Amino acid sequence: MNIIHVENLIKKFGTITAVDNIQLNVESGQMFGFLGPNGAGKSTTIKILATLLRPTAGKAVVAGFDVLTNPNEVRRSIGLVFQDQSLDDRLTAQENLWFHAMLYDLPSSVFVERADDVLRLVDLLDRRHSLVRTFSGGMKRRLEIARGLLHHPKVLFLDEPTLGLDPQTRNAIWKHVKELREEKGTTIFMTTHYMEEAEHCDRIAVIDHGKIQAVDSPAMLKRMIGGDKIIVSGDEALADDIKKAYNVDVQKIGNDVHFQMAAGAEFVPRLVSDLAGRIKSIQVKEPSLEDVFLRLTGHSIRVQEGSSLDQLRQAAQLWRRR
Repeated sequence: MNIIHVENLIKKFGTITAVDNIQLNVESGQMFGFLGPNGAGKSTTIKILATLLRPTAGKAVVAGFDVLTNPNEVRRSIGLVFQDQSLDDRLTAQENLWFHAMLYDLPSSVFVERADDVLRLVDLLDRRHSLVRTFSGGMKRRLEIARGLLHHPKVLFLDEPTLGLDPQTRNAIWKHVKELREEKGTTIFMTTHYMEEAEHCDRIAVIDHGKIQAVDSPAMLKRMIGGDKIIVSGDEALADDIKKAYNVDVQKIGNDVHFQMAAGAEFVPRLVSDLAGRIKSIQVKEPSLEDVFLRLTGHSIRVQEGSSLDQLRQAAQLWRRR
């Protein structure tokens, strides 16, 4: 059953098309990832699905409710963790949750039980009475996730949930996100430009310049590459000779020759035998989502992943945590 359905969705800001005629279906209970560089249209799409922006054209249905005709019902059905921190750091963790509970009209008796539940889920039960200003960046992110779960949403939107966090804290956040999906059965819809985060998802939509390039599981997306990546270092003529001998497309990066080959590990002995004495080093790598993104868009996600605005936002976040 699809809990999110999007068809022909368009969002324009003046002459700029931020979301360009996208189609999406997300099944209930899935962890769905939106993978793309900053400025690709990920956050704009989430804002439309969360009723924070009106689409220019198209249709979006969340938890059975149209975002234009039934926005209040959509809001009752979702939780949202914004890209930028939105907690009140002059309040305690418990007070932040209580304020959220009042907005959703949760009875006091229900709040007490659920607050314990969500704080336990994100390992913050012992810090419930601490001021949020004393929390680390990772603790604040975990509290925001707990707050988003308090009213038992059917869908939890996470917009770049680990932006600006160190790798260790990012891994901890993901541990908690996976646990809440397993324990609560919540549908997770998240955006990211981190390849390793996208690997956690059941399905991924690759988006670039407002257009969805492909939608599938990480494994199926990597299959489109057509084989393992082989990286060979050797003499100057090596690239041309490999291209002619094995009828493959090659890419020369510095002194290395890159090409794809099915069953790369099994191919290596033949390559070494054919080019004996000319190879200095050889590596075999399984296809990555970075390779998928490059194949689909023609460029690396890392080339575009940080706009000046996003870099300024990350710097401000890091400064606030000092």
